[in-house]
Amino acid sequence: MKFKHLISLLLVLMFAFVTGCSDSSTKEAGNQPETKTEKTEKTDLILATTTSTQDSGLLDVLKPDFEEKNNYNLKIIAVGTGQALEMGTRGEADVLLVHAPAAEEEIVKSGDAINRQKVMYNDFIIVGPAEDPAKVKGLTVAETLKKITESKASFVSRGDDSGTHKKELELWKKSSLDPKSLGDAYIEAGQGMGATLQIASEKQAYTLTDRATFLAQKKNMPDTEILVEGDESLLNIYHVMQVNDEKHDKVNAEGAKAFVDYMTSEDTKKIIKEFGTAEYGEPLFFLFE
Repeated sequence: MKFKHLISLLLVLMFAFVTGCSDSSTKEAGNQPETKTEKTEKTDLILATTTSTQDSGLLDVLKPDFEEKNNYNLKIIAVGTGQALEMGTRGEADVLLVHAPAAEEEIVKSGDAINRQKVMYNDFIIVGPAEDPAKVKGLTVAETLKKITESKASFVSRGDDSGTHKKELELWKKSSLDPKSLGDAYIEAGQGMGATLQIASEKQAYTLTDRATFLAQKKNMPDTEILVEGDESLLNIYHVMQVNDEKHDKVNAEGAKAFVDYMTSEDTKKIIKEFGTAEYGEPLFFLFE
């Protein structure tokens, strides 16, 4: 009997030991942090755009918002629109945000860009020293350029094949005037809008700029004023478009489409519509109805 009791006791102890080990393992497993599904690593998306979207501060607002809503790392290359379009034709960017409609149409016709969408607009203005040596305040664009030419006043050009530079050359041509007739008074900066405005301020010269960049930079140029505005020829339209992945196989097609969709979404339109209002008392960009 004692032997039988001993066997029974040993069996009970072994069962308790095994059960205890099992419970311990379960508890340890239960204490382990749950394995979370790792987020897919963000891929790069290259945006080639005009300097005005950067210098105005708009992209400083849109970039983090886009990245938060989409799994992409937005790499911004802010150059003149001409250079941005060239990057598109070479497949060196995924998506473009530019403001030179005629040149944009060419890249769409060539098949290098697709899904071109209107995003926003503002206007160009002619700014210059507050004392206005050529006396152009309130004149039309044609009258202004004629006065500047006749007085040999200094004029600073972007000179960089940007959308603003293209617009400037278009305005000289429509006015039947040659800016080169100004000689040394016609200064080609070869730089972005912010830098060009600074040069114009230092030289006490006139220049053509988009309104958004001027308002964003105005605090750095207290003696520079808006002198010519409201002319129908000064409308400044921005489009976004994808670089065609069927022609350029290294393009991030999904990311490019995601950015076009983002720029034309209602949430983004609201951001653009309100951008600048708090600081400047007016929006820097406007939306198409």
